[in-house]
Amino acid sequence: MKRSRSLGVLFAAMLASLPAVAQVTVSDAWVRGTVVGQKVSGAFMQLTSPADATLVAVTSPAAKTVEIHEMKMDGGVMKMRALENLALPAGKAVDLKPGGYHMMLMELTQPLKVGETVPLTLTIANKAGNKQTIEVKARVRPLTESGTMPAAK
Repeated sequence: MKRSRSLGVLFAAMLASLPAVAQVTVSDAWVRGTVVGQKVSGAFMQLTSPADATLVAVTSPAAKTVEIHEMKMDGGVMKMRALENLALPAGKAVDLKPGGYHMMLMELTQPLKVGETVPLTLTIANKAGNKQTIEVKARVRPLTESGTMPAAK
C-alpha cells in the first residue's frame, strides 16, 4: 500500500514538472461544401493560444490527408503552398480563412453537404514540444461561402 502511494506521488510530481500545453481556443470552425465528384475542400477557423504554440498536424476521417496551407501573393500571382506547421503567437488570434492560412482536406471520403459537420483533430505543440489534441466539429457551409458570417437577425 505504501509503495503504491509513493508511486502515485512520484507520478503526480512528474506530471506537475512537465510544461503544460496551453489550451488553444478554436472559434468559427467551418468547411466549404462540395459537389459530387469533388475530392478537395478547405477548412477554416480562428485559433488563439494564451502561450506561444504551433499547429503541427490536422487529421479528419472525412479526408485521407489534411494539410496546413498558405495563400499569398508572389510576384503579382496568388500562390498556395503547404506548410509544415503554423505558429500560434501568444494571445494573438490566427485566422484560417479563404485567401490566407487554411487547411486543405484532400481525397475526401464523401461529398460534404451543407449543414453537416466535419470532425477535425488538431495537434498543437508548445515550445517544449509537448503536444495536445483538440477535437473540432466544423460546420459545412455552401461552396460559395466567402468566410464572413451573415449578420444576426
